[in-house]
Amino acid sequence: MSERLLLLVESNTTGTGRLFAARAAELGVVPVLLCADPERYPYAAQDRLRTVVVDTSDEAALWAAVRALEDEADIAGVLTSSEYYVPTAAALAYRLGLPGPSAEAVRACRDKAEQRRMLTDAGVGSPDFAVVSEVTDALAAARSIGLPVVVKPVQGSGSLGVRLCTDLDEVAEHAGTLLAATVNERGIAAPSRILIEEYLTGPEYSVEVFGTDAVVTVAKHVGALPVFVEIGHDVPAALPGEQEIALRESAVRAVRALGLGWGAAHVELRLTGPRTAQVIEVNPRLAGGMIPELVRRACGIDLVRAQVLAALGTAPELERGGYARASIRFLTAEQDGILARSTALTEAMARARTVPGTVEAVLYRAPGEPVGPAEDFRGRVGHAIAVADRSVRAAEAADRAVALLGEAVTYADLHTEEAFA
Repeated sequence: MSERLLLLVESNTTGTGRLFAARAAELGVVPVLLCADPERYPYAAQDRLRTVVVDTSDEAALWAAVRALEDEADIAGVLTSSEYYVPTAAALAYRLGLPGPSAEAVRACRDKAEQRRMLTDAGVGSPDFAVVSEVTDALAAARSIGLPVVVKPVQGSGSLGVRLCTDLDEVAEHAGTLLAATVNERGIAAPSRILIEEYLTGPEYSVEVFGTDAVVTVAKHVGALPVFVEIGHDVPAALPGEQEIALRESAVRAVRALGLGWGAAHVELRLTGPRTAQVIEVNPRLAGGMIPELVRRACGIDLVRAQVLAALGTAPELERGGYARASIRFLTAEQDGILARSTALTEAMARARTVPGTVEAVLYRAPGEPVGPAEDFRGRVGHAIAVADRSVRAAEAADRAVALLGEAVTYADLHTEEAFA
């Protein structure tokens, strides 16, 4: 009997991609990572993940690699954990006659300008916006919408390039920077358009949707403006019933309006009134930021396994099997600094793990590595996850644990020997 393969087109760099491969193996399917640069994903070598090196931006080359795999095994499914390759994986699944989302719907969703238009046309509450290709048009849009405004790329992930601009000089500077970029951080061509959006106030949440069912609502913590770095999540969000309903209904309406409805979608929203939720954006993929792991620990629902099962053509398992509360807090640097020597790092993680309820405390960087204030998700230095029977207890434990992790960062002058001691 030939092997059954689950093709993973590229990956994210934190968490979910590794879990996709693990869940596939647990289900008796061989995960195969298709990627241009395996060194981008250290877990692939650590886990001895089968890897095929191919230019994943070249449709012909990717198809040739897939056909070669077809000659030796049964391809059972195609997935990706990377925001940037969801359309590629969807198109590949369709070409192979395998389950997956609509490639056309995913492409439209990933273009935040087109997504905004579709949500507006469907009457789904979302910020006022303008799409521009010139700095002069960005300034005109900011005047029309009203300052402050959010200036961001039409494609992207992890808050990359997203900034709150409070005056026209800031709008001009940031719009000019984004419009001058020809490629993104992955080396993929960047569209020559950006979004100018109304800045919505109010607490931020996400709703994790699977198919067209709202699975769980997540409270999100965002760091200091003008950037929008997520520094924590609480699962499930502790909310009055009417607010929970408003968030869930808005999220499902958005997913339907965008023609999605297969597999996972991560919908970010703000509560702008007691019963009013507005959609910040819809991502046609599983959430990042370790949210699937929080959902698994708090609710007993394994969204990663559900996504793998869906790709394999099997009904996902979404029944709640737990009633705990889980929180994550990310460590970010207050200013330019450096991680301490190995023993200090180990001691900081050990102290963090002694906080009651803490189930995970990790640092992402090597001893002696410079750190600085986070501009996006890549600036996060580590995280702590805590689980408890009450939301406040889980959140307090995660806060205490990440504060102890922070003792591994020193803000001494980087040019002195003291910083490297």
